[in-house]
This record gives sequence, structure tokens and C-alpha cells, in this order.
Amino acid sequence: MCGFAGFLDLTQATPDREQVVRAMAATLLHRGPDDDGAWVDDEAGVALGFRRLAIIDLTPQGHQPMESHDGRWVISFNGEIYNHAELRARLGDGLAWRGHSDTEVLLQAVSAWGIEAALAAFDGMFAFALWDRRERTLTLARDRFGEKPLYWAKVGGSLLFGSELKALAAHPAWRGGIDRDVLALYMRLGWIPAPHTIHPDVFKLEPGHLMRVGGGRISTQAYWSAADSAARLENSFTGTAEQAADRLEDLLRASVSLRMQADVPVGVFLSGGIDSSITAALMKQLSAEPVHSFTIGFDQSGLDESPHARAVAGHLGTIHTEVRIGDAEALAVVPRLPALYDEPFADAAALPTALLAQVTRRSVTVALSGDGADELFGGYGIYRSIPKDWRRLRGLPGGLRRAGAAGARLLAGPAEGLAALAGILRKRRSHPGFRLGREAEWLEARSLAQLLGLHYSRWRGMPALVPGAGRAHSLFTAPTPGLQDHALATMVLDACGYLPDDLCVKTDRATMGASLEARLPFLALGLAEFAWSLPTGLKIEGETGKAVLRRVLYRHVPRALVDRPKMGFEVPLRRWLNGQLRDWADDLLSEDRLRRQGHLDAALVAQCWREHRSGAKNWQNEIWHALMFQAWLESVSP
Repeated sequence: MCGFAGFLDLTQATPDREQVVRAMAATLLHRGPDDDGAWVDDEAGVALGFRRLAIIDLTPQGHQPMESHDGRWVISFNGEIYNHAELRARLGDGLAWRGHSDTEVLLQAVSAWGIEAALAAFDGMFAFALWDRRERTLTLARDRFGEKPLYWAKVGGSLLFGSELKALAAHPAWRGGIDRDVLALYMRLGWIPAPHTIHPDVFKLEPGHLMRVGGGRISTQAYWSAADSAARLENSFTGTAEQAADRLEDLLRASVSLRMQADVPVGVFLSGGIDSSITAALMKQLSAEPVHSFTIGFDQSGLDESPHARAVAGHLGTIHTEVRIGDAEALAVVPRLPALYDEPFADAAALPTALLAQVTRRSVTVALSGDGADELFGGYGIYRSIPKDWRRLRGLPGGLRRAGAAGARLLAGPAEGLAALAGILRKRRSHPGFRLGREAEWLEARSLAQLLGLHYSRWRGMPALVPGAGRAHSLFTAPTPGLQDHALATMVLDACGYLPDDLCVKTDRATMGASLEARLPFLALGLAEFAWSLPTGLKIEGETGKAVLRRVLYRHVPRALVDRPKMGFEVPLRRWLNGQLRDWADDLLSEDRLRRQGHLDAALVAQCWREHRSGAKNWQNEIWHALMFQAWLESVSP
């Protein structure tokens, strides 16, 4: 696991290229404290910088930027190619391998098979910048699920790229700024979907995409699509529930085994829930040594999962580390969040994830996590409620649905007003806890369900907080999968948006901020494809999600230890905002400060904060979105 940065001069030369690219890479020290490197071709105007966290092949043979054996290709690579041993065998024993790093295998796969064929063969998490010295072409590529980040911008006659925005900002051509429409989108979601960033004309490369830059042209293309894969595989599994569990266990065991490969200590994040418990159980089976597990707990009932994690750890016999976090320790991390995440990010679980990463890094360098299981195997309630509501309402005339949706919009809640999204309903979503449905009719049905008194959300109406945002409603255009199953379509939409742009961002920045590598076994391609092939009835049984995954888990952990309502990784936001964070929030949300800055509606924000403080209304999530933007703005202001 590493971090990289670089640039390609297109029309204007960067002075002192090596010095600049080293400065860009130096901002990523936390991602790679073990080694650094730079490679510059002044004639071509390209520079690659690198910071290394040594995981596989700790010798100098894993140093980057790395050249291919034939000298044609040069790469800076962040991530892991888990099936590198298999690929090495396919490439043949006749090669004079320098070491046993996956970076060398990646380069030789590209050299032997070409970029697209190599990408199709990789099982891994990755982002890389690859320079073709013969064709003078730069290729940027990102893994299928967006586990690893990759930003780029064309500014001042140069194309900048890197693992984090702070690396791009170290280039002398950087301009920064705030995209007001993206700010509105962030206020709506709490995170910023690819390809957008908070800065104008600065972008994330989307998951499953590659970009080629050469001959004065920039082109981007998808090499893989979750939506297309799911459409191809939908309902193709025809076995029984037990056969599905058998196949799932085999796939999970293989994925966990690959992700346990390392030349450094490996552990697991253990919450005591379904996903982390099955991961820990399989690690125990596969490891000759005791497994190290890690959890943190908060001193507030209803939010503390540590007793459940402790029980599962006791059953599995892991070496368990549990750290209870009080308010003082947790709140000390809050000021660090803007620098950690580089742009506004309001998933409150970022805070406990960062704390967990710090604790875990004291003992291991790699930790496995259960991220992705909910989106693949139907863990969220929305996967049950959207199809149920639509079945209930699909018989209503379309005109009535549209009229009901228009009326319900007045009641729907501030996520839409907060974002100043005045677009048509098909471009809207009701609040950050619920993602887009499959079609506009679904969203109309959801809003109409609220109008008819069906429970949808507790959110109340509120005008826009971002003055001047004009096109935000058109920025979030998740692909509509060509799927017949409404629940599966919603899962796939989450896999295309919420998973890479919220969950993977949260995990990557929190862990890499502690120089810890997180690996996500559920995001193996074969596992995802199997999940999409399963009929929804095998994933969701009545009101129970992840049914097939539970069948596997119960083979390893007693049902009584893990059967409980889904809790999530939450923090006591309301108590903190009304307590120890109150002075901090008073300062950031003061009407005078907001008015001077001019990004948010000062009077409206101040009104919401007053209502929250007084207890008249609970605006904790909306206030947290505003606070994380304000804190980020303070961190980047001179």
C-alpha cells in the first residue's frame, strides 16, 4: 500500500520537475513511510513520485517508480494485486524476476498482454500511473470498486494526478477553489460522488475506468461495469440455499486467503457483526498463528458494539484488542478530519474508523474489513422497502404518482433543500440514508408513500443552504442497471456510488492516515459476481437481510452471538454537539463568519443551529454536514 503523485506537462513546462514531484509525493508520507522515489523524463515532460508502505517484498526490489524488464513501461502503483502469484505463473518461469513484488508482476502483465487484458486479469485494489516510454502515453487506471483513490486535474498546461488532493495542491500550477454546485451535492449526500471533487475542474477517476493521455488528447473509458455485470448475471444461480452457502463459503475463503498474504503482520477489524465475524472465522481457519482482532467501544448504550465483538473473539480464540474511547479521545480527532479527508466528508463513522485504525496500527500493518457485504448481499433495509413500496403503489395512475410526489416534496426533508436541488424528481433522493432507486417511478413511489402516511423518513422541509447552486441536480447521475429485480438494482446502484464514494473513501483515508493497509475480502470480483447471480430470495428472507451470508456464519459462530439488529458504526453526535463540541460549532457556524465566507446561507444555518441547541428540532446530521464543510474550509484557507 502506497501513495503516488505526478504530472505530465502538456503545453507548459514545470520548472525543477524532480523537486516538484518529490514535494507532491512528500504530502503522502502517511500513506508510505517506508520508502520514497521519483522518476523524471525531462524530454517527455513527465514526472512520477512515490511513497511506499512495504507490505509484500520488503527488499529494495519493491522500490517504485519501477521500470518493466524491457524498459518500455514505468509505473507508480498504489494497492495490491492479490492474485500476483497466479499471474506470475501464467507469465512463465523463463522471466528473470528481480523480486517477488506484485508491482513487478503488474508491469510484466501489461508488457505481455496489454493494458486492458492485464486489467481484466487483476484481482486487487489499485490505482496507478503508467508511462509508456515508446508511445509517450500516460495511462491512469483505478480498480473496479474504487477501493483506492485517484485524482486528476488539467491546470496551467499540465495534467496533475495523485492519490490525494493534497498531492495535486503541492504543484505550482494548482488553483483550488470551490465548485458551488458540487458543494450543494455534498450538502445533500454528505460525500462527493465521482467524478466530481469540491474543486472546479478537478476530478476523481471513476472506478473501473482508465484514462489515456497522449498526443495532446485525453480520453477516458470504462474497462468494467458493475451494472453490466449484474445485468448479465441476474438470477443465473439455480441451486438451493445450502448450495449457495457452500459456494459462497468457498469464494469467501479463497478471497480471505489471498488478502492475508503479506510479509508483515495481518489482523481484522471485528465489530461482532455478520461481516467481520465471518471474516475473522475464516482467517482463523486459514492461519497457523492466532488471529489478531481489534475493536473500539464508546461509553454510550446503543452505540457500543464492543461486548458483541468480545464475545465473538472469545469464541474464535483471537488475540483481541479492545479500546474504549471516551469523549475526550474521540473529540480530539475531529479537528484532524478535514486534513485526513482532503475535501468535505460528513460520514460520522469516519471518526471511529480513524480511531480504530490508530489502535490497530500499533500491532499490525494490514487489517481485513467487512466493507461491501451489505451492498452485495442485501444488508440494508432499503433493499426490502423500495420493492415493497413499489408493489404497493405500482397500480396507481402515473399522474397521481407524479402529483403525490410533488406534494410530498414539500414534506420530504431538508436533504433536498439543503443541497438546493430544484431538479426533477428523478434526479433527487430523499436523504443521505437512502440512495437512488432504479427509476423515476420508484422515487415517485417513495415520496408518495410518505404522503400516504407510510414511514419513509423523519426529515422535515427546509429551504436551500447553498445560494447560487444551479446545476447540482444534474451532477449525480448514477447509471440505471438494466435489471428486472428492484432490490438488486438498488444494491448495484449502491455498489456504483455509495460504496466507492462514501464507504471506501472513509476506510482508505482513515487507515492510510495511520499508515495501515485495509483489505476488503467481500469486494473480490468473483464474490461480487456470485452475489449478483443469486435470486434476491436467497439474500433477503422476509425482513432478514444477508440470509445466505448468515448461513455461512452460523457454521462457524453460534447464532446467539451474532443475531441482533444491525447497529452500524455510529457516534453520539447529538450529545457531542450539545456538549463538548458546542463551542467549536458555535464558532464555525456563527452568522458573521458564514456571511463573510459567502458559501452557505448564513441566516438559515444559524437558525438551524439555534433550533438544534434549544432542542426544538434535531438537525444533527444536517449540522454535521455544514460543520465538516466549515472545518474543511478553515483547513485550506490561508
